[in-house]
Amino acid sequence: MFKFLSAAVLSLACAAAFAATDVNKAGLAELEAVKGIGPSMATRILEARKSGSFNNWADLQGRVKGVGDGNARKFSADGLTVNGQAYTAAAAPAKVKGQKAPKKTAESKAKS
Repeated sequence: MFKFLSAAVLSLACAAAFAATDVNKAGLAELEAVKGIGPSMATRILEARKSGSFNNWADLQGRVKGVGDGNARKFSADGLTVNGQAYTAAAAPAKVKGQKAPKKTAESKAKS
């Protein structure tokens, strides 16, 4: 019986360790527990959250400096969610007005 109870408690502890961390509900320590989020990034997230909850990943990326496509992918893989949603490439923000388009290559010029 003791082995069964020990196994059950250990299973619950493991499940809790892998639980997702929602950016709108997490405190400083919970954010820092996500691999790649240090004290300064966690502070920036909390400061941006003061003006309102994040609606989606694009909102988080737009309001928090340092959360780009690559970091969003990493944070999501390590358990961070926005409103319970994991990051997808489709959630990436649209181009910012005034951002330069990529240079045309010889191949793309030939197609034009």
